[in-house]
Amino acid sequence: MGKPLFNTSRLQGKTAVITGASGGIGEATAILLARAGCHIVLLARRQAALEEVAQKCRTEGGDGIKVLAKTLDVNDREAVERLVPELREAGFESFDILINNAGGAVGKEQVGGLSDIDFMISTNLVSLMQLSQTFVNEMKKADSGHIINIGSLAGREAYVGGSVYCAVKHAVKAFTTSLMKELVATGIRVTEVAPGFVETNFSVTRFRGDAEAAAKVYEGFQPLTPEDIAEEIVWCALRPSHVQIAELYVLPSAQGSATIIARKS
Repeated sequence: MGKPLFNTSRLQGKTAVITGASGGIGEATAILLARAGCHIVLLARRQAALEEVAQKCRTEGGDGIKVLAKTLDVNDREAVERLVPELREAGFESFDILINNAGGAVGKEQVGGLSDIDFMISTNLVSLMQLSQTFVNEMKKADSGHIINIGSLAGREAYVGGSVYCAVKHAVKAFTTSLMKELVATGIRVTEVAPGFVETNFSVTRFRGDAEAAAKVYEGFQPLTPEDIAEEIVWCALRPSHVQIAELYVLPSAQGSATIIARKS
C-alpha cells in the first residue's frame, strides 16, 4: 500500500489556542483538534458553555491531552495582555496554533449605530490583531507556529446590509495576507479560512435574537456546518511545515456569491 495522503499524527502533542470556542466553528474545531492529539486552550466569554466543550475535547482526545477552558473577552485588552503568562502558569509551555475565530456581526442597517460599529471593529479586527501579535511573539521564540484567522465571504465582496462587517472582514484578509508576508522568512505559517454561509448562531446575533429572521437566511439550500469548516481548519494545520495554505475560500455548493444562492422552493 502507498503512503497516506497526509500524516494525521503531525498535530499530536501540539497546543492549539482557540477563541470563540464556546460553540459553532470554534467548538467543532476544538473537538477535531483534540481528536488529532492536540492540547487545547478554549477561550470565550461563556464559562459554562466552555466547560461543556472542554469535556467533549477530553472525551475525544483521551488522557494524553491537556484541556483548559478559560473565560476571556477578546475585547478586554488588558486580559489579552495577561493571557500568555496565565497560560504558562496553567502548565502550557509553548503555543503552536492560534485560531482567531471570535467575531460576529450586529444589525442589518447600512451603517448602524456607533456601538455596533465599535463592536464589530473591535471584535472582528482589533482583537484578532492583538491576539495574533501576542502569539507571534511567542512563536518566534521557537521559530515555529501557525496563525489561522477565520475570515469570510464578506472579506471578498461587499453586499447590501453589510457595510461595516464587510469592511472589517476585508481588513482581516489584508492583515492576514500582510502578516503572512512579514513572517515568510520564519517558521511561522499564516492562513485565512474564509467561509460562505455557515449555519451557526451568527445570524441570530446579527438579527438581535430574531431566530425566525435568522432561519430565513438558510432556507431552501444546504449551508455549511461548523464541522465542515472545522475539517478545513484542521486540514490546513495538518500540512507539512514547508506547506503554507495562505487562504482557503469555502462555499456551500449552492452558493456562488453573497447574493447568488440556488434556493429550492
